[in-house]
Amino acid sequence: MPVRCPACEGPLAVKALFCPSCGTEVHGRFQANEFALLPKEHLDFLRLFVKTRGNLKEVERVLGVSYPTVRARLDALLKALGYEGEEQGEERLEVLEALRRGEISLEEAVARLRGERS
Repeated sequence: MPVRCPACEGPLAVKALFCPSCGTEVHGRFQANEFALLPKEHLDFLRLFVKTRGNLKEVERVLGVSYPTVRARLDALLKALGYEGEEQGEERLEVLEALRRGEISLEEAVARLRGERS
């Protein structure tokens, strides 16, 4: 389903639904869910992610790419869905607070913010 207007690139809205079995048409203004609005590359990744039951190592193997690439694609998918950084934001704040209180060093804070664990 196209999600952008071919003339102006604005978002398209669903206005009618059609049953191919009986020919019934339903007209109105319908809201598409966030998955229906994903670009093809994100939708393909999501399908593979579900098919592999969320196993990123298996996604890595199937796609033939590195683990960081798989993580980057997952992060891009989460961002496209509007789920970006909810948990990461809390973790970042905790790290910065620990640094402010002097509980961890600057080097450890940087490592944690980069996703490295000590």
